[in-house]
Amino acid sequence: MLRGKRGPLIAGALVIVVIVLAVMFFVLPKMNQVSEANDELAAAQAQTGTLESQLIALGQAEAEAPEAEAVIRDVDQKIPPTADLSSILLLVKNAASQSGVTVTTLTPGVPVLDPATGLSTIPLALEGTGTYFSLAEFLYRLETLPRAAKVQSVQLSPDSGGDDAAAVTTGTLRLVSNVQLFTTDASAGPGSDPAATSAEPGATSPAGTGGAT
Repeated sequence: MLRGKRGPLIAGALVIVVIVLAVMFFVLPKMNQVSEANDELAAAQAQTGTLESQLIALGQAEAEAPEAEAVIRDVDQKIPPTADLSSILLLVKNAASQSGVTVTTLTPGVPVLDPATGLSTIPLALEGTGTYFSLAEFLYRLETLPRAAKVQSVQLSPDSGGDDAAAVTTGTLRLVSNVQLFTTDASAGPGSDPAATSAEPGATSPAGTGGAT
């Protein structure tokens, strides 16, 4: 009787063991594989989203590239990589000529490096004569040159030439002004490495020179 009752119990136990073994060796590994596949899928989707965002950003950058290049060219023109003092003198003299101003003195100074901005400042001392309106136009042209320029100081006085009455009659004024221009050349001027010791040769326009030709 006991043996007859044990038979089904043993068979049931064997079935349970087989089921447990099947779960352990077949089901659980498959479940782990499915879980790993889901993780890989999620990672791939996240990477795809990142790549799509990067692609959109690259497309936008490509679309904006011409505008950015134009800005860079404009900045390079306004703040060039070299002092190019001969170009400065020509620009200022042309501005004077177009304004009807006679430049009598035009003297660039030694560029000075500003470590905070990385730019070298080029001081420019100038004197000239003209009417009030021509001098006002000249100052405007100075601050709208193709190169960035900043008028630091302005002094106006009657240009008497030894004859105060004539100065009043003609309305001619004398301008004394200091202007700053800039370059990205960090090796130009005091504070740089190497530091410049003097202004560029031939950079001074002697007194008595007129506007640009």
